[in-house]
Amino acid sequence: MEHIDLIRESIIEKSGKKTHWYHCISKLLLLLLATVSYSFTVQAASEEGGGETPMALQECKVILEDSVLTISNSQIERQFLWNDGNLISKQLTDKLTGHSWKLNNKTPDCVFPGSKGAKNGTLKVRQLAATATTPAHVEAEIITSIGNLQVKRIFRLYPKCPAIACDYYVKGESTGIWAPPQKGIGDLMNIETKAAEADGKVEAVIMDRLALPGRHWRVNAVQFYDITDRTNTLTQEVSELAFIRESTIKGNLLFATDELNGHGVFMLKESPSYAVQLAYPGFDFSVKIGEIAVAGIGIYSSDLKANEWTRCYGVVSGVSSGGTLGKLKALRTYQQNIRIHQPGRDDMIMLNTWGDRSRDKRMGEEFALNEIKDAQRLGITHFQLDDGWQEGRSPASFLPGGSFENIWDNPNYWRPDPKKFPKGLAPVVEAGRKAGIEVCVWFNPSQDDSYAHWKDDANALIRLYKEYGIRTFKIDGVQITDKKSEINFRNLLDAVVSATDNQAVFNLDVTAGRRNGYHYFNEYGNIFLENRYTDFSNYYPHWTLRNLWMLSKYLPAQNLQIEFLNSYRNKDNYPTDDVLAPGKIPLEYEFAITMMAQPLAWMEASGLPEEGFSIAPAVKKYRQYQQDIHAGMIFPIGEEPTGLNWTGFQSMNGDQGYLLVFRGYTDKDSARIKTYLHEGVEVRLDPVLGEGKQVKAIVGQGGEMQFTLPERHSYALYKYTIAPVN
Repeated sequence: MEHIDLIRESIIEKSGKKTHWYHCISKLLLLLLATVSYSFTVQAASEEGGGETPMALQECKVILEDSVLTISNSQIERQFLWNDGNLISKQLTDKLTGHSWKLNNKTPDCVFPGSKGAKNGTLKVRQLAATATTPAHVEAEIITSIGNLQVKRIFRLYPKCPAIACDYYVKGESTGIWAPPQKGIGDLMNIETKAAEADGKVEAVIMDRLALPGRHWRVNAVQFYDITDRTNTLTQEVSELAFIRESTIKGNLLFATDELNGHGVFMLKESPSYAVQLAYPGFDFSVKIGEIAVAGIGIYSSDLKANEWTRCYGVVSGVSSGGTLGKLKALRTYQQNIRIHQPGRDDMIMLNTWGDRSRDKRMGEEFALNEIKDAQRLGITHFQLDDGWQEGRSPASFLPGGSFENIWDNPNYWRPDPKKFPKGLAPVVEAGRKAGIEVCVWFNPSQDDSYAHWKDDANALIRLYKEYGIRTFKIDGVQITDKKSEINFRNLLDAVVSATDNQAVFNLDVTAGRRNGYHYFNEYGNIFLENRYTDFSNYYPHWTLRNLWMLSKYLPAQNLQIEFLNSYRNKDNYPTDDVLAPGKIPLEYEFAITMMAQPLAWMEASGLPEEGFSIAPAVKKYRQYQQDIHAGMIFPIGEEPTGLNWTGFQSMNGDQGYLLVFRGYTDKDSARIKTYLHEGVEVRLDPVLGEGKQVKAIVGQGGEMQFTLPERHSYALYKYTIAPVN
């Protein structure tokens, strides 16, 4: 279902000097709307999606008065000089603490090289009802002309969220170079020379900037790495102090904290990871005393269309306090608003048979029906037919001659293979329905001519939904090589989402190629994180645990598919004395690693020995708690996993939540782990799964708690409750 505008739209046009009669009419309109300035309240709400009420949006305000634009909710307020729509930030306020920064921006927040001046600024405010995927929120659309370039910024404002998002669109023309090559620091001039003032100055599209007062800012930037077939450390943090000279930093996320008082801001660049961004200027953030800025909008000026809006990368600005946890929770609050997490649709324990490397050799109706029987025994909720279900043959097939080129020369490429599935997918889907298992499929869009066949691809998926009720699709093989590719790929996903009334779920693969990473296209589903195989000895449970542990600090773990394998296979591929080899570790421990995320049984269930089905009671019991676990904010605790230490996760939801603790291959049968619980509170731990015992304890210094587990490679999932204060 498309967004529904709940109230009339208000357009403010500024051109030339405001006359007295215009001022009077404006005031009269404001009185008729019974609002203050240009703030609005919701009159009705959709019954679908996030369950928002009309009252929820009343805190979200967009006010333009006396050439000052204010965008605010109950937690954040940002003020701008209107400047004919080419906004200049003046003040940022953390409304929870009351702390406010007077911003020293002298020039517009956005800079487009080759385009100057501003005119014809307009403001349009919309309040949008919740859908099945998007919570109710307010949008402020600002359009301005900067020379021959038109820029549209759509600010998104959510209730009780300490961040404001901004999506960018452009059209028209510009003579500027938007992503010039950058000099290395060794090529810059000595700072004592007069020419050094301009040497090294950033000349790229600046999406947003904050001219923050004060000289003692620490910035922590986070770089993210996908292409996980080739990488096994997925985040890297960079910390530095703002200096008088500008420094440039790569990464999607930046926290800036005033070291004198602990108050801070964060900026999130909603784009692919830096290594695969389009029109990349060589950095994402520039930092110096007095200013932080976000650069690189994902489009060259040569990509501009004269009369058609092109969507660019976006940026989110937010406020935080309360140390590390305050920063992470502020970010996570925004991330949880990108897509509504609907348990019956988005929570899953998926079985995908590709992990056993038989590829499509066994694919067919009989095989699928047998997999469903064993999947039911195991406690699986979703069964995904990977490559080979379709009539067309991919290059990954065990048979020669497969190709992804010119897919649509064969109009039946994405129909069920009539030899493998003579009755189509209906028998498999029906067997899944009877077993309580949702059938899903794998899909590789046609890359020809920058996804020119996106409508054909979309229709293929829509047909699967209409004919069989299939709504969950693994999207593989994506290569976003230019802006046209990105636009057409988004069109594909949007078409399927619309045709399925927002019920479609996409498992977006980030294992290879130029794809959308961790912070872009998040509204469409979850992330298929990595291919790991015992066949190639590139699967170690603690590697997978480490990747989830590192990412979960900055991403909702609920949005990641995390694999566990049939570790009874290929034991000979690992050294016999390797104590961390998969075959040396209990299968239930491997499954426990996935609990905070979306578990992915990366195996053929029919290939498990009978001993492997001993984990079924744990899988089925986990299903009773999965929704509650995923309702919280999940962060890593303990030490970075090495396979030899104690580590874990915490799911936080008010005065209760879950603690998942792992004892690796270590002789220490107990450890003190730093949690995010407050020092001095009384907590009761009730064991849910694993080998934990019920505990009542007072949380120690720094949030530390004592945990005990009986043996190496054991785990405990606890539900915790904080005792009320007397």
